[in-house]
Amino acid sequence: MCDFPQILHSSRCCLLVVDPQEKLMKVISKADKVIKNSVLMIRMAQTLKMPVLATTQYRKGLGPFVPEIEELLEGIPCIDKMEFNAFLNHDFRKALSGLPASVDTLLITGVEAHICIYQTALGALHNGFRPWVVADAISSRDKKNHKLAIQRLLSMGVAAGPAEMAVYEILARADSGQFKAMRPYLK
Repeated sequence: MCDFPQILHSSRCCLLVVDPQEKLMKVISKADKVIKNSVLMIRMAQTLKMPVLATTQYRKGLGPFVPEIEELLEGIPCIDKMEFNAFLNHDFRKALSGLPASVDTLLITGVEAHICIYQTALGALHNGFRPWVVADAISSRDKKNHKLAIQRLLSMGVAAGPAEMAVYEILARADSGQFKAMRPYLK
């Protein structure tokens, strides 16, 4: 019997937005694309009423989220961390424990691909979650590090794909109210 990958379903997913902070995003390769696709994922999560968690890396030093993301995450739990692997942070693990029992998949966006995204995706694997990295909603300062991080994650069994792939897979149908609500953001 084959063990096929699970289709993404909103009831099984939590969106995790990792560290898209103003000072850090200024030096990230293709930051505009990362922000645009992270915003798309946040809008999808809001439309489908999926849980969202967010982290900052040493907010005192790297500042708040970029404004486009900050305004969308108002009221969302945001864990400030010093750890690169969010799973090593007590407050993050506590926030995860408050998710619905059906959630087994973390859709991961943010920065940096080869550091916090990579280590947090591995942390997800080790803690029984299925990490699904949104490849065009993550990046690094050096685009080579982004590419190498994706290659390494794929080799370790982490799923990855573009934001649109995740959105359309979760929406599943073009005739739903949810698709109609998302259509303006998919242009």
